[in-house]
This record gives sequence, structure tokens and C-alpha cells, in this order.
Amino acid sequence: MAARAKCDAVLMIGFGGPTRSDEVRPFLDNVLRGRSIPRERYEEVAHHYDRLGGRSPYNDLTMRQAEALRSELAKKRTLVPVAVGMRNWEPYIADSIRALAAGGSRRVLGFVMAAHRSEASFERYQVTVDDARAALGEAAPEVVYPETWHDHPLFIAAVASRAREAYSRFDPPERSRARLIFTAHSIPLAMANAGPYVEQLAQSARMVAAELDIDTWQFAYQSRSGSPRDAWLEPDIKETIRGLDAKTTIVVPLGFLCDHVEVLYDLDIEAAQVARDAGIRMERAPTVGDHPLFIEMMASIVAAHAADR
Repeated sequence: MAARAKCDAVLMIGFGGPTRSDEVRPFLDNVLRGRSIPRERYEEVAHHYDRLGGRSPYNDLTMRQAEALRSELAKKRTLVPVAVGMRNWEPYIADSIRALAAGGSRRVLGFVMAAHRSEASFERYQVTVDDARAALGEAAPEVVYPETWHDHPLFIAAVASRAREAYSRFDPPERSRARLIFTAHSIPLAMANAGPYVEQLAQSARMVAAELDIDTWQFAYQSRSGSPRDAWLEPDIKETIRGLDAKTTIVVPLGFLCDHVEVLYDLDIEAAQVARDAGIRMERAPTVGDHPLFIEMMASIVAAHAADR
């Protein structure tokens, strides 16, 4: 096995989000550049942001994760800078890499903030990083990536802990009857078939369910945004809820690391309304966010890659 590359900085690589209402449409233009999206769908997504105060909490939540990671690394005496770069909004990946290079970093651990890998959730970020490095030329630091961590025991334990928070809102009799549903972002079927996304999601779900000592669970997808003519991963969470033969359900957004718009709107507003209409009590588990176990996992991965100081 090849020796692990030692890194002198960390770049948390995320999706990004608008921080105020006048940024929503420029942000969506960034996200959708080069993609053919019906105008009505564009306006529908913009309205989602309007319903949530005209902004996304994504950047704030990612910065909170970064600060928690810095604190955990300090406890481990792993003294490497932690930067944040976003693909679709400020601080952009290119600007963050430029700042790391100016600070003397020569090899950076690129920590993409997605546990399950597909072209959309991982490879596009690598392309953006490569473009940023190419623009810097010889001054650009090398960027390496950790191995997959969708099955890391601390990630699994963090998700299970968040699920228990949702279970705790039920009385014991309801808790025992509640149906467990995991969700993740739907992607085109052709993209899913080209990578490990579905397999990794299923592995994570099995491990979390085992941690919760639950034998029966379901998987559903959410936040589809593509052409209705294309095949995307199914079943949709709303249809799954409508088809439940139970009156209580726990929804665990396994494929998301923080409570941003696609969780707050698609689950807390849309899916929750479907559940109410069906006479079902739905409780949504928080995402891992800055859960101490998740931050401990990140810090352990960073420490294993960090150069000796």
C-alpha cells in the first residue's frame, strides 16, 4: 500500500449557498450554468429560498463545522490551517486555494463535504479544484483527497445519535411503531449507475439501522431537479410517505451533512405537509452538522494525513 501523502493544510470543499435575498438568483445561475432547466423549476427553487428568509444557512453551518474541526485538531495538537472553499458561492474554491498557496501550503487535504460519492457530489468538485490549480500554475499546492468515509464508525455513530434525537420525541409505544426512512439527494439514473453512490448509501443505512437495533427500514430520494423526461433515482420521499401503512415515521436525511435548504424545505415543508395530509406524524432527524462524533471523525482523518510539525 502506498504511503499516505502528508498534508500541511485542510480545505473543506462545499456546495455553497446565498447569504441574502439578492444573492439567490446569481447563486442559482452559478449552480445551473450549462444545464437546461425549465424556467418554472428555476423560479420554484428561488421561491424555496424566499420561504426560508431569502438565504441559505449552508455557509454558516459549514463555517461552524470548520471552527469545530479547528478546535478538535488543536486538542490533538495537529496544527494545520483549516480553510473553506465553495463551488457555487463565496468563499470560492479558487480564492481559498490561492490564499492557502500564499500562506505557504504545498500539499492540501481536500475534504469534500459529501459522504457518498457520485459525479455530482464528488467529481465535479475535483474538476473545480483542478481548474483553480491550473489557473495558479506552479504556485498551486497539490490537493489530495481522503479515502471514502461513508462507513466510518464515527460517521455512523453520529447519524445514529441524530436519529435517536428524533425517536426521543415519540412516546415509547409510538417509538416502537415508527417507520424508519433514510433519504438522500436523487440523481440521474445514468449517473448513479456509473458510480458507487447507491451502494454507499445502502451500506451507510444498514450500518445506522444496526446501530439503532432496527431491522426494518426504507430508503427514499428527494430534491429531484432535472427534466421529467429523464430517469432519476426513486422512490421519492413524498410518494414513500403516502404509501406508508403506519401513522408515525422517522426521516433521516442520511445524504446531507447540514440542515440547508434541500432539507429545510423539501423535508420540513413539503414532505411534512404530505405526512400531515396522510394523517402521519413525521419527525425529521437533524443532519450530523457539527455533532462531536462527526467532527472527531474529520479530525482523525485530517490528523492521519497531516505533516509532522
